[in-house]
Amino acid sequence: MTATPPAASARGRRSTATDLALIASFAALIGACSFLPAIPIGVVPITLQTFAVILAGAVLGSTRGALAVLLWMAVGIIGLPVFTAGGAGLAPFAGPSVGYLVSFPIAAFFTGFIVERLPRQRIATSIPMIFIAGALASILITYPLGALGMAWRADLTFGQAFVFGLSFIPGDLLKNVLMAIVATSVHRAFPELLPARGRAAATPAATPTASSASTTA
Repeated sequence: MTATPPAASARGRRSTATDLALIASFAALIGACSFLPAIPIGVVPITLQTFAVILAGAVLGSTRGALAVLLWMAVGIIGLPVFTAGGAGLAPFAGPSVGYLVSFPIAAFFTGFIVERLPRQRIATSIPMIFIAGALASILITYPLGALGMAWRADLTFGQAFVFGLSFIPGDLLKNVLMAIVATSVHRAFPELLPARGRAAATPAATPTASSASTTA
């Protein structure tokens, strides 16, 4: 066995520290968006939480994005007022918005999973593709789970809850456009921030030279 080189060990520590800092920063961003005034439209208000949640996945990738959302939720559950309107504890999970809360880490992971596999060389294609990733997360995950939560806690049928949830579409479209613009700007400024996945990750970093290929174990 060979010992891990000190330089590699230091890089690993720096990478872990960076990941933790990014996760904590986006958890704080989600909390900050929760403090902004909500727009009451019924049993569940319109907030900027979904913008921050999807942005976390689009910027940090699937794993770190989901962890940022889970950290935000954990901080709220233990008593810090980081949920909508300064809510804290388990009370928000007993209300009609429970489905949306449960959907958030899944939606962040889903968005990050897609964005990690998108080409990001050109703004003209990156923004619409990241927008589509966020929109799919809303349509496939947030809306159905949100409707289930309202049907469970707001005395509505699933159909009634789902139709009510469609009222979020105009706002979500605007939030996803903004999210895609911000995420694209971050990717261009920090191209190594998002993990490489899919075909790019499978590409060998270098072709072995003839001398290395002839070396025997």
